[in-house]
Amino acid sequence: MASYTYKALDQRGISATGEIEGESKAAAAAALRSRGLTVLDLNEAKRGLHMEFTFLQRIKPKDLTVFSRQFATMVSSGLSMLRCLYVLEEQTENKKLAAVIGQLKNDVEAGLSLSDSLEKHPNVFNKLYVSMVRAGEIGGILDEVLNRLATQLEKEDSIRRAVKSAMVYPIMIGTFAILVLIGMVMFLIPIFAEMYKELGDAKLPTLTRIMMWFSELLTGYWYIIFPIIILIVWLLRRFKRSERGRKLWDRTKLHIPMGIGEIVRKLAVARFSRTMGTLVTSGVPILQAIEITGQAAGNVVIEEAMKDVQQSVKEGQSITGPLEKIAVFPAMVTQMISVGEETGSLDAMLAKIADFYEDEVNASVKSLTSILEPIMMLGVGGIVGVVVISMYLPMFNMMNIVSE
Repeated sequence: MASYTYKALDQRGISATGEIEGESKAAAAAALRSRGLTVLDLNEAKRGLHMEFTFLQRIKPKDLTVFSRQFATMVSSGLSMLRCLYVLEEQTENKKLAAVIGQLKNDVEAGLSLSDSLEKHPNVFNKLYVSMVRAGEIGGILDEVLNRLATQLEKEDSIRRAVKSAMVYPIMIGTFAILVLIGMVMFLIPIFAEMYKELGDAKLPTLTRIMMWFSELLTGYWYIIFPIIILIVWLLRRFKRSERGRKLWDRTKLHIPMGIGEIVRKLAVARFSRTMGTLVTSGVPILQAIEITGQAAGNVVIEEAMKDVQQSVKEGQSITGPLEKIAVFPAMVTQMISVGEETGSLDAMLAKIADFYEDEVNASVKSLTSILEPIMMLGVGGIVGVVVISMYLPMFNMMNIVSE
């Protein structure tokens, strides 16, 4: 039998803490309730050096998707909010998410609404999630909203994984090319350099001298060069996380050649449409939906456009006007949104736009991958070829070198 520490309230409302043994957490909770106690918190007691490094765990979109889907199923089945949270805490495999659910359960039992409880965990539940749950609570359609959230998370996770998996191979090839170059410069070229030194003052080809100079620089000052490269990468990443850097990077991404910028644009449009459509369908007020869409868009260009859209709606004008001025949104998107506004089916139009552009992203990623793979292979071959040719050029002209 396991031991559990508990925090509870007795019939007079007085707090009580202690430890109880039980075959399971559910059995321990039942034993406490049989004593007339209202359980606030119940956790397995840790012994000795046993500890769980929950801080190393990460709550993935898949974990939130499963949580939302299971929550929706239990709510629609008529289970009380507290019972749902208790069951979810019990069966959630991710310990970090289970701990958050336990805190939600305590807050709800203390009288807070579910949306207010979720709002206390912004690193887990973003503003989109909280606002939709709040709208579901007000409209009495919490199960529908949770299902929509699960669908939203699944769509976003699916497209994110598609892009990442497509980029794995090119990144591996690029990394391999860099490692091969470093290996050849630091270990292969010095062997040839020692051999050519025996030729005395013979003039070597320009390409050979450049590669030898580069090799001497890297082998002689690697302890300076590598830390400088790491520092530059760290500074660039830090700048990218700043407000100014984020704006510059988001605008630059849209203009990357070889179709990458086009994929970024389609991703931004798909995310905007999916988020906006889900919020409108869930009954979130339009001004709040526009604000949340801007914050969740993931691109500063759309975020700034949403501010103009919000101002336009406040003045009684349409959503479409400000969007038509932004190059990110194609004419088809703005026209479909305009028709959706006129016919009162904005949510349906946004869902169709999201579906279309998500399919477009998948097709574009596959096309880009098929182009990148041969280019990367040619790049690796080119790097190896330049190094090898630069080292063998003197041998091709050995007689001329010796005669000088």
